[in-house]
Amino acid sequence: MEWTEEGRKGIMRVVIVGGMSAATRLRRIDESAEIIIMEKGPYVSFANCGLPYYIGGEIADRDKLMVQTPEKLRERFNLDVRINSEVVSINPKAKMITVENREETYSLSYDKLILSPGSKPFVPETKGLSAATNVFTLRNVPDVDSIIQFIEEKQAKKVTVVGGGFIGLEMAENLFNRGMEVTLVEKASHVLPTFDKEMAAYLTKELKEKGISLYTGVAAASFEEEGRIIILENGVRLESDLTLLSVGVKPESDLAKSAGVRTGMRGGILVNEYYETSQPDIYAIGDAIIVKQKLTGEDTMISLASPANRQGRQVADVIAGQKRKNKGSLGTAIVRVFDFVAASTGLNEHQLKTAEQLYAAIHIQSNHHAGYFPGAQSIVLKLLFHPKTGMIYGAQAVGKSGVDKRIDVIATAIQGQLTVEDLPELEFSYAPPFGSAKDPVNMAGYAALNVMEGFSETAQWYEVEELQEQGWTVLDVRDRGEIEQNGAIMDSQNIPLHEIRGRLHELDRDKPYLISCHSGQRSYIAERILTQHGFTVKNLDGAFSLYSTVKPEKIKRG
Repeated sequence: MEWTEEGRKGIMRVVIVGGMSAATRLRRIDESAEIIIMEKGPYVSFANCGLPYYIGGEIADRDKLMVQTPEKLRERFNLDVRINSEVVSINPKAKMITVENREETYSLSYDKLILSPGSKPFVPETKGLSAATNVFTLRNVPDVDSIIQFIEEKQAKKVTVVGGGFIGLEMAENLFNRGMEVTLVEKASHVLPTFDKEMAAYLTKELKEKGISLYTGVAAASFEEEGRIIILENGVRLESDLTLLSVGVKPESDLAKSAGVRTGMRGGILVNEYYETSQPDIYAIGDAIIVKQKLTGEDTMISLASPANRQGRQVADVIAGQKRKNKGSLGTAIVRVFDFVAASTGLNEHQLKTAEQLYAAIHIQSNHHAGYFPGAQSIVLKLLFHPKTGMIYGAQAVGKSGVDKRIDVIATAIQGQLTVEDLPELEFSYAPPFGSAKDPVNMAGYAALNVMEGFSETAQWYEVEELQEQGWTVLDVRDRGEIEQNGAIMDSQNIPLHEIRGRLHELDRDKPYLISCHSGQRSYIAERILTQHGFTVKNLDGAFSLYSTVKPEKIKRG
């Protein structure tokens, strides 16, 4: 069927495959444009980030997931929304698309075409997986419906989540909250692989304490008995009533490729700074496109809701004549894992090492509001920066409260090209229920400046054993009661901070000392005392709290 073109003279027709933010923004700035949205599925605008929480019951009303309906969009924005309508081909020369729905196949012309196909779950080629009847992925509302229906009909009790990234962690939590026995399998050495190992260790501890069975550094090698048995690479056999695959995503770029649109890394759609593809009048946005990492300028793919929505608004501006540019993304993200929250922005330590970039790292531990006010919760904040210029590369934080605020502030600081020298100057709203007179972000700035200006020389948690082998002595300046209760680093010496000036004679000036306390504050004070008395010292960054979390097997107790 050929749709009529009569009466279209002088009216721009914009066809959008997905991309609701682009459609509504374009309507707000161009009342005359004809805007047609093609949606392959039955739902045109749904809260996909809320899907795990519906499965867990935290979002009780399924209708709350539906952000908009075709009827509401038509009434408010005069949009032609066509659900269950899949664009199966594009003819860039003729500027035509071919659409299939349940009743017919038809052609439709466009003046501008916006592709926002998103991404789809990556499904690895694994022995026996194709025959598994209890394996699911999560992308949309029909997926959620299928998972819940399967759980209820099969009375599933044991569930395996393969993949410990953001979605995998959210699903592990929410399936556990449904009363299921959850096993989490992650091929990387630790959960949440986009985080550095020591920061992810806090989440590992939380998962295990809540009762999640955890396997890291190993992948699913095969599936047997229609998926009811999973064989891991190390030979472990897992019984699984239901398995959720969450091992990453890949761009839905097949339609673009078939139209001759150029693609790049992992099949992502290549666009310029105005979201233009290699084909005239075809634009692309969202999870399927390659963007620039804001700090490095290198190509990357970032599947996050905030950048996708921003891109939708910007491409609408471009089509309407505003030269709005895609300035790249930092990849700021956050996840809740039971009682803990983990958030990050910018680059992690692994990325900086891979890029052979000169950097320094500091960890601080501070309360999310005044410690004397009831309910204060500890935040562990890691800051990565250039040790000479103070340029901020990235940050990660874990804790139970206030994590989002601190990472958002640092993401804003990076965006504004602030340096670590600016962080102590940031003025935060303060009263005891809301923060501290010296906010964790201020403290991170002070600690970073101490490193840059030579007031402190730090060692990282992964350097402890090597330094000990080289003759360094770990000097623990905590009180004796703390050591009796929590243990100590192997082969460490203890002199409490308040006694250290009177016991300098017990230390050997010819030997180097690695100073540790609980969080790093007292050890820094001890470092300053000993340095000014002629001792060779380093401060253990993150101190005992961080080290014991990531390496509990190296702690001497009793």
